[in-house]
Amino acid sequence: MIGCVVENQPHPPMNQRFSPTLMNRRAACLALGALFAAPVARAGVIHALPGGDDPFTLGVASGCPKPSSVVLWTRLAPRPYEPLGGMPDAPVSVRWELSRDESFGRLERSGDLVALPEHAHSVHVEVPRLPSDSRFFYRFLVGGITSPVGRTRTAPALDAKVSTLRLALASCQHYEQGAYAAHREIARQDLDFVLFVGDYIYESSNPRFRIRAHEGPVPQTLDGYRARHATYKLDADLRAAHAAHPWILTWDDHEVWNDYAGDRGRGDEKQEPGSFLRRRAEAYKAYFEHLPVSPRIAPKGPFMPIHDRYVWGQLAELWTLDGRQYRSVQACGQGRAAGRLIAGCDELYDPARSLFGLQQERWLAQGLTSSARQWKLMGQGSQMSAAVMPSPLGPRIHSDGWDGYPAARQRLLQTLRDAKLGNVLSLGGDVHRHVAADLRLQAGDKASPVLASEFVCSSVTTRGLSEAAMLLVRSNNPDLIHARSDERGYALVQISASQALCDFRATPFPAKADATLYSQALAVVQSGEAGVHKG
Repeated sequence: MIGCVVENQPHPPMNQRFSPTLMNRRAACLALGALFAAPVARAGVIHALPGGDDPFTLGVASGCPKPSSVVLWTRLAPRPYEPLGGMPDAPVSVRWELSRDESFGRLERSGDLVALPEHAHSVHVEVPRLPSDSRFFYRFLVGGITSPVGRTRTAPALDAKVSTLRLALASCQHYEQGAYAAHREIARQDLDFVLFVGDYIYESSNPRFRIRAHEGPVPQTLDGYRARHATYKLDADLRAAHAAHPWILTWDDHEVWNDYAGDRGRGDEKQEPGSFLRRRAEAYKAYFEHLPVSPRIAPKGPFMPIHDRYVWGQLAELWTLDGRQYRSVQACGQGRAAGRLIAGCDELYDPARSLFGLQQERWLAQGLTSSARQWKLMGQGSQMSAAVMPSPLGPRIHSDGWDGYPAARQRLLQTLRDAKLGNVLSLGGDVHRHVAADLRLQAGDKASPVLASEFVCSSVTTRGLSEAAMLLVRSNNPDLIHARSDERGYALVQISASQALCDFRATPFPAKADATLYSQALAVVQSGEAGVHKG
């Protein structure tokens, strides 16, 4: 069930009871509740599970911290690999509670809802009308069984003077290629939120680097993607990181299919027409069912509007961007979507090609140019700075990354230049390397002014390039202030009025269960001075 209308709370004061804003919010929630609760009438609601099974094996999570709301999530699945996660094919009553104290002695909010089998008994509660800049504990109850307790928070008020923002930037957590030592450390950090920028699951496998196995073959159906998400959620360190902090998420390709682009899957020309969109629809549905995203963005078939905007008082504004659903197919792919190293491809420079889609480009440009916050942050799936490789045929670029969409990158950077925007910081992932870089209109040209800065996190577990390969990348891309791909980890980012500081946390590949992370490098961007300096 996706719920926001069954909240137990006092009636509003008489002077608010018939407020148009409140009535509109209630109407929207009632419409959403009706959409997902309509099937309840076909069967009785279950209030306790037979045999006392623990339905909370996949843990709890929260996300989307706004100044007056936060999303709470769980999925009922006592035996996650069985059909419907071992749950009965019937709606189940769930209670949720939000409290200021861990003992839940005084509830801030609480409510009852119904988890439906057609949504894998997943629960998304968007709790409204919360005080800003506040921390809470939350839990769920089914019958006499109580979930683990999670911690969450709301964002500061829009006009609040905020001294710092602390976030963990993470990406690319291939279950088979390492342990989640990074998540164990993230769970222990003092953070405002986790920003996860893609490849939450991997649909693919590589026996060469496998140290623990996925539950089955490459998923292609809804049940397959549900099982894959369950495998990841069954990892205790990942569950701990979710329970410790609210998460803000966007996706990349492996949540569906490696290197997919818009409505095209890799090798799609060999498939039955429309088969990829059917697969994308089932992958999107499983993604939604397993992550703490707003019920307002529940997918409709193969479409799910995941890009969003977050404000952290007067200090920062964050746009989370979708670089997969609306992008143009990779250039020079001989009719198929495929990310590969290419050289001498004129199609790359077609101005009609876009990574975000033109509508999302315009939305981002309008947001950046109208923002009054000191720092403007872009959370997106990949490395924006150039990473070309030399070859006898000339520079070779990876067609699936930003180098494969140079016109789109130039449009974005030209927007920053024309609007004279300062303190713009791109936060990316995907490339399995820690990167701190300058962003120029003409990459690598010292005469071209630095317009923005970039921090990219390495992968949580997924293998990267060797140091020999990275030496070639660094030597041919002078805008890279730091770039290293042989270690795994995440980036700890702290933003204040004076600077943005990035601590690249790292451990050797493969990440081991008992690994200890260290500071591979520090990078600093001073307020009012575009460009990265080593810390």
